[in-house]
Amino acid sequence: MTRLSIVLLIAVLASAFYLVHTQYESRRLFTALEKATAEAHRLDVEHDRLQVEKRGQATPLRVEKLARDKLQMKAATPAITQYVAMPDGAATTAVAPQEGGRP
Repeated sequence: MTRLSIVLLIAVLASAFYLVHTQYESRRLFTALEKATAEAHRLDVEHDRLQVEKRGQATPLRVEKLARDKLQMKAATPAITQYVAMPDGAATTAVAPQEGGRP
């Protein structure tokens, strides 16, 4: 009877240690999951903020102002536009489309 009691005691102790280890691992994984969820939320908020900033940087008025100030560009007007004419005798050729609608 004492051998059976010792075997059962060892089995109960092993089961208890395994239960404690499993609970500890579960808590550790839950904490890691919470940290990852918080990080994902932070990155999502930052992504949204950067998207708003990107849209703000690409407004036509801002692009035009940068082109004028930093690049010294001017708007195209008929007074500063140069037109190129085809020389006399130069023929333009058109490429006939092949089968399937591709040129």
